[in-house]
Amino acid sequence: MNKREGEGWSRRNVEAAQERDVHANPSSAVIAAFKVFQQELDSRHDKYERLVKISRDITIESKRAIFLLHRVTNVPNAEGVLNEAEGKLDGVRQKIGQIAEELRGEDIYQFHRAFTPGIQEYVEAISFLHYIRHRSLISLEEINARLVFMNTENSDPKGSAEAPPSGARVLTFQVTPADYLLGVADLTGELMRLCIGSVGNGDIDTPFQLSQFLRQIHDGFSYIGNTGPYEVSKKLHTLRQSLGKVEDACYTLRVRGSEIPKHMLADVFCSRTTHMDTEEGVV
Repeated sequence: MNKREGEGWSRRNVEAAQERDVHANPSSAVIAAFKVFQQELDSRHDKYERLVKISRDITIESKRAIFLLHRVTNVPNAEGVLNEAEGKLDGVRQKIGQIAEELRGEDIYQFHRAFTPGIQEYVEAISFLHYIRHRSLISLEEINARLVFMNTENSDPKGSAEAPPSGARVLTFQVTPADYLLGVADLTGELMRLCIGSVGNGDIDTPFQLSQFLRQIHDGFSYIGNTGPYEVSKKLHTLRQSLGKVEDACYTLRVRGSEIPKHMLADVFCSRTTHMDTEEGVV
């Protein structure tokens, strides 16, 4: 064996010994570092999955509140329906408080995709309730003002305007402008359905109010144009469809409202809406 071969054999022996030492000594620096990475990744994955589950619950409860709010067009006690919907949304805010707890000390944009569907649905529900009560669009600041939570060790997160008790943590959740815009874009579909319900009950004033309100929202989104998030521009087409259907209802009421019995107006409007969807390729 020459000198070079001897050096190669010696180097392989050293490397093999080092490899055996790594496997035999799990507390080595490299193994310890990777264990830390594994724990951190597992922790973030578990947190992401918990946020997905909370977001799913928020979506379900927000949809239930929206379905409830559509009853205001055909019940004698509309305020009772609104109060019941507000109670459901209080429960939704407690769920958002759980998100705030999970995100405490974290960068929310690392987990944003996990909870954004639920937050958009909440924005849609709370803005729908606000419109029915005040005939105006709720602002992002008003939404975020309600997402302040007091959390103690023995209680769940709850929104409160009172001073926090001793030992309580103040948690806040801020809806992002993108989630707010996407929720408002979805609101237009619910307003179009509200228009149908109003026409069916002989209310000929609400459709014209909705038409003007939707036109203002449409103008606002058109002003944003392509400078906003990509998802917003995608929903602009649906917004235009909702506006067109409401304006079509107003046209029907203005031109033929006097010759059509009130109990048949909704049927006429729905048939025209179906015809419009067919022409646009909407199933």
